[in-house]
Amino acid sequence: MKKTVLTMSALLLTLGLATGCATTGDDDWATAADVAAAASAAEAARAAADRAAQAAASAQSTADQALSAATEAQSCCEANREAMDRMFKKTMSK
Repeated sequence: MKKTVLTMSALLLTLGLATGCATTGDDDWATAADVAAAASAAEAARAAADRAAQAAASAQSTADQALSAATEAQSCCEANREAMDRMFKKTMSK
């Protein structure tokens, strides 16, 4: 995701600079504004990508915690089943 955002921002910046070099002096103000707008958009996209990466890392952490809790609960359940099975067998042998 970050690579895509960085690639797009580099492409937009290059396009803005190439357009700026191909224009006459009358359009220099508009070209500088376009380049600034493209750079601003690229920065906003990078910031959004960073937030998405942080959200994904947080979600992965939560999923890891849930898996750990589920594994612990399964171990407890199996231990309880084994204890009940031993008690049942002990009762049946009397």
